[in-house]
Amino acid sequence: MSNVSKASSSVKKKRVYRVKNWSAYNQALIARGSLTLWVDESVVSSWYYEGPSQRGAQYTYSDQAIEMALTLRRLLNLGLRQTQGFVTSLWTLMGLDEVLAVPDYSTLSRRQADLTIALPVRPTDGPMDLVVDSTGLKVYGEGEWTARQHGASTRRTWRKLHLGINADTQEIVAQQMTDAYGDDARQLKPLLAQVKTPVTRCYADGAYDRWHVHRLLAYPPAQQAAPIEAVIPPCENAPVAFKRRGRGVSGL
Repeated sequence: MSNVSKASSSVKKKRVYRVKNWSAYNQALIARGSLTLWVDESVVSSWYYEGPSQRGAQYTYSDQAIEMALTLRRLLNLGLRQTQGFVTSLWTLMGLDEVLAVPDYSTLSRRQADLTIALPVRPTDGPMDLVVDSTGLKVYGEGEWTARQHGASTRRTWRKLHLGINADTQEIVAQQMTDAYGDDARQLKPLLAQVKTPVTRCYADGAYDRWHVHRLLAYPPAQQAAPIEAVIPPCENAPVAFKRRGRGVSGL
C-alpha cells in the first residue's frame, strides 16, 4: 500500500451531529432573533461633551456617546451611515429624539480614530493565572480564499492583537496592538503592566520562551508582589540549564 493510501485510510471521518432535542433547538434559533437593548441612564445624562475647551472646533458629543454608537455599529455590523440611522430610530422609540441629537456619520468617523476605550475588568478575590497569546487582524485586503487561489496582493495590511486573559474567568484583562511584525515576547511587559491583580502563573506558547521573558516573570512589575511561575513550552532543542528557564526544559 502506498504512503498516500495509508495516509488517506488513517484519516478519521468527521462525526455527524444529529439534533435530538428539537424543542430546545427551535427555541434557541428563535432566541437568536430576539433583540433587547438597554441604554444606561448615565449615557443619556452625559450625551453632550462637557470637558475642557480645546483649540479649534469644540466637541459636541461626549466620548461615551461616540462609544455607544460605535458599539452598536460593531455589534450589528452596520456602516457609519446606518449607525446614524439606527441611533436616530432608537431615540425616536425612546422619546428622546427632540432632546438628544445624533452624531452624524462623519463625526463618528473622525472621533473613532482618537477614542480611548477603558477596558472594564471585574475584580477578583485572589491571585489569578494569566494566559497570553496574539492573533492577527486584517485591516485591508482580499479574503483568505482569494489569496490562496490567486496569491496575496502587496496591499494586504494586518495588525497583531496581543491579549492577556484570566484563565479562570476567560476575561480579557490586558491588550496591546502592534503592527504585523510585532514580536509576541516583547509585548508581555506592557501586558503585565496592565494587570493589577496578583498573578501566580503565566501560560504562553513557545514564542514566549525567551530569556528576557523568564527574567521579567522572575522580577515582575511593582504591582506583582512575588515572582510569577512561567508555564511555557521550550523551543525545539532548547539547552538544559540549571536556571529558571532550564527548569521548564528538564521538567518535560
